[in-house]
Amino acid sequence: MNSLLQRIKSEWARLAFRERVLLSVSGGMLFIAAVFFGIISPINQMAGSSGSRIQNAEMQLQRMDRLEREHFEIEARLSGVEGRIKNQRGNQNIRTLLENLAKQSAVRIASMEERQAGKNDHYIETKVEVSLKSVSLSQTIKYLHNIEDSNQQLSVKGLRIRGKGKGKTEGAETLDVTFFVSSYRAA
Repeated sequence: MNSLLQRIKSEWARLAFRERVLLSVSGGMLFIAAVFFGIISPINQMAGSSGSRIQNAEMQLQRMDRLEREHFEIEARLSGVEGRIKNQRGNQNIRTLLENLAKQSAVRIASMEERQAGKNDHYIETKVEVSLKSVSLSQTIKYLHNIEDSNQQLSVKGLRIRGKGKGKTEGAETLDVTFFVSSYRAA
């Protein structure tokens, strides 16, 4: 190693001043490039990628906060529905209730048939298909509103409306309406 160092010193001494300056500047530039590409550039890339990782983590945190709020809202609505289901013990039969609500809405029910309902370990669903013939839109809306607003936990599903043309009363268009009403009680 000592002989190599001695040889480099003797070669350096034989170089002209311009050659020494040129070799020193070239060596300095090579050293600066090695430091930049070997140390500074990787650190800069790591800092940039950590910034994007932080930004992604903040976005995920915001999503989680939003999902948590939605979860609590859904849980609150579910407990409200479950409370209404538990508190409706002793309420009247769904068919009787639908007939009474139809009278309040000035609607005549054409047919009402029980259908097979979904199964659940916690709740028993009673499903009724209701058909209305030659009713106005306002009567239909009033009846559906009364169903949804009743003191029993009822849910209207699968609404089908067919227009029949002008009716005899007031020249208004009449409708044939079919829908399902589900009632729930604790199992």
